[in-house]
Amino acid sequence: MSRSETVLSALAEGVLTLTLNRPDKLNSFNEEMHLALREQIRRAHDDAAVRAVLLTGAGRGFCAGQDLGDRDPRKGGPAPDLGHTLETFYNPTLRLIRNLEKPVVCAVNGVAAGAGANIAFACDIVLAAKSAKFIQAFAKIGLIPDAGGTWSLTRILGEPRAKALALTAEPLLAEKAAEWGLIWKAVEDDMLRSEAETLARSLAAGPTLGLGLTKRLIQEAATNTLDRQLDLERDAQQRAGRSADYAEGVTAFLEKRKAVFRGE
Repeated sequence: MSRSETVLSALAEGVLTLTLNRPDKLNSFNEEMHLALREQIRRAHDDAAVRAVLLTGAGRGFCAGQDLGDRDPRKGGPAPDLGHTLETFYNPTLRLIRNLEKPVVCAVNGVAAGAGANIAFACDIVLAAKSAKFIQAFAKIGLIPDAGGTWSLTRILGEPRAKALALTAEPLLAEKAAEWGLIWKAVEDDMLRSEAETLARSLAAGPTLGLGLTKRLIQEAATNTLDRQLDLERDAQQRAGRSADYAEGVTAFLEKRKAVFRGE
């Protein structure tokens, strides 16, 4: 169990399951939850026993973004420095997720709004319950999509759809999000957790060194020339080809048995 009850953690079969746990607030972020989630993502970086991460939310929602309860302008005082909030809390966590050379699965079990949606999009494979919806709620309160929202929406969907979602704050249902390619798939509500856990366990049992290299190459591809990407593939394949996982994979194929990978 994690030290903070705002993010529950459990490690089993190589999968570190992280559950955002402020269900009475739709798992919206306060400082404690920010720091607890970052601590667990750092753990995933540092702990060799963690071979994949599964991120989800407790209760009826995944994450409603930032908790606005302590930012009520009616209370007076200076305007908040939201740039500081991003730089101190959101941005380091987003970078840790993207830079983690291990698979990160996200199971969106209900509404994912604001930064909650954009944290989901930073993960590698996103599954959502069919009842879930994604909302770029920023336009409703005079803000811009943060937590990588302007980057991920534009990169995945293209400028027209990214602008429409960001400017209208119109909810995007899970099945439509899957149809557009924003997430991997939408599944029946009662099957979400089991399907996400099965996927995460399968990834954790796989050749995670190669999976991590693949993740990094795909993330870098959009800004590379073909020549640069070919060079990176060459270097990564050289490293993968010298790994124990590659030797085990080929041996298992030749011996017609299931491979036992160690991530090295």
